[in-house]
Amino acid sequence: MTNSEHTRRTFFGLTGGAAAMVIVRPANAAPAMLQAAIRNVVGEANVRTGKVKLDIPPLVENGNTVPMTVSVTSPMTADEYVKSIHVFNEKNPQPNIGNFHLGPRAGRAQVSTRIRLADSQKVTAIARLSDDTFWSATADVVVTLAACTEEAI
Repeated sequence: MTNSEHTRRTFFGLTGGAAAMVIVRPANAAPAMLQAAIRNVVGEANVRTGKVKLDIPPLVENGNTVPMTVSVTSPMTADEYVKSIHVFNEKNPQPNIGNFHLGPRAGRAQVSTRIRLADSQKVTAIARLSDDTFWSATADVVVTLAACTEEAI
């Protein structure tokens, strides 16, 4: 066997093994991972809709940098304030993409950042208030050019 044949066989052997390692998830795995990540933050608490505004474009050309702002209706006083804001997504390799801890001295309950999205998906923001209630908002985002993909195409 020549050196070039050995190299070619090694290459095909490695790429064949890599192809066999591609993870195939069931269709319901992404929502299940999202729910598990949310439960990891909120525990058994009830998450209500409202008080949270999730400002994210419904259609983005590039998932590498998606602007997002989460704001929560709160007076931000010593007695009534937002403790934390958590952001989750449905299809990225890591469903919990941001945790922001606030307090009454923050002035206003708002965070702005840019996130990466692997594909068109739901993004959920959950706020924990000082009375230990949880409030949420969800938005659907259509991504035309995906980012942070983990599966071979």
